[in-house]
Amino acid sequence: MSVNGFQIIVLAVLGCLLVLTVVAMVRRWVTRREGVAWTLVWLAASVAMVWPGILADLARGLGIGRGADLLLYCTVVVVLCGFMMVYVRLRHIRRDVTQLVRELAIRDAIINSDGRG
Repeated sequence: MSVNGFQIIVLAVLGCLLVLTVVAMVRRWVTRREGVAWTLVWLAASVAMVWPGILADLARGLGIGRGADLLLYCTVVVVLCGFMMVYVRLRHIRRDVTQLVRELAIRDAIINSDGRG
């Protein structure tokens, strides 16, 4: 097994991402489930980088011609899921902010109508 310069750079980046994920879990910036999921992603990417034949074999087993195609398809699905999660979270935040603004406006209106404001 020979490792080229690109693999070394990508493995260094993946190693940094793995360390950042562990730090985020320890500091509770992410949930344990999210941290484990990201750790598995970084480890799977590392395995695919060191042994690209595994990805090619898996792709052929799934009826996909090349490992790069499998990686592209998986990336598209993950990105679309991520966009959907961000969209749903944004909708919840907007709803919560709207509710908060309404409650504050009602409270301020009540205070001002009592002559105390």
